[in-house]
Amino acid sequence: MLNERLVAAGKTEEEALEVLTTFVPAFASKLDSSSDGQKTAVLLYLSEPEIEDVVGTLLENWEELGDEKTMDSLVRALVRAHQGQTSAPDIALFGRMLAEKPALNIDAACQVAHAISTHRVTMEMDFYTAVDDLKPDDTAGAGMMGFIGFDSPCFYRYARIDWHKLVENLNDDVELARRSVEGFLRAVVEAVPTGKQTSFAAHNPPDLLLAVVRGDGMGWSLANAFERPVRPEREGGLVGPSVAALDAYWGNLCRAYGSSTLACTAVVALDPELSLANLEGARVEDVGAWTGAVLGALPA
Repeated sequence: MLNERLVAAGKTEEEALEVLTTFVPAFASKLDSSSDGQKTAVLLYLSEPEIEDVVGTLLENWEELGDEKTMDSLVRALVRAHQGQTSAPDIALFGRMLAEKPALNIDAACQVAHAISTHRVTMEMDFYTAVDDLKPDDTAGAGMMGFIGFDSPCFYRYARIDWHKLVENLNDDVELARRSVEGFLRAVVEAVPTGKQTSFAAHNPPDLLLAVVRGDGMGWSLANAFERPVRPEREGGLVGPSVAALDAYWGNLCRAYGSSTLACTAVVALDPELSLANLEGARVEDVGAWTGAVLGALPA
């Protein structure tokens, strides 16, 4: 990426590579020997302004880059300029780790837990075949056959954002941090993995959304609500019992640890008949109101 931009700025391919093979290991990462020295040995996450700053700095000091002291000085200046901050929300949320250059590390502002089923799950098997229309008439059997395992549980998933760390990672840009939180909330609701969707069409919006803005203190994952797996109701169904277990566990947490640090609690339930003994007072009408309640409770 750096090479392409230096060439676009008028440098030859040979000149650009000669400079970058010295600069990149000093700034970020050693080079991958299998890529003819044109790629880093590890994944490197940089924002667009960071890349522009690097290219601009190299071009401004091009004539002096052959001097080792000048190169070292430029590298130190660039590291200081981008240390612990970024303008890219995804890097600010999920962090950056460079074992060789820890000064460029950014601690993640977001934590995401694996989704777990709220109940016992039995694996199902999907057996499939493909027909070959051009097989001779006297040849029996499918052109291809196989099977794949799948299940369809009710999932609980949990994520947490450290607001103050997010603002810090984004160089104290509060407005960008707010937009990042809004985008994250929308993605939590709307983003669906694309793998195997042609086979399973798993487009299922969440049945319950719970968002909490806390002034301080530890976060509360509600995964332990399902330490005892829920069972279907007598007339069938797992969503209702799962929501009831989550609601009861939330009530127990509030009673045991207090709720004085909760600046906002907002719930959207797809089914208006879902029983919410402890969270009923936090219910809002729709996802827009849910997102708005969170953003309205964030510190300025």
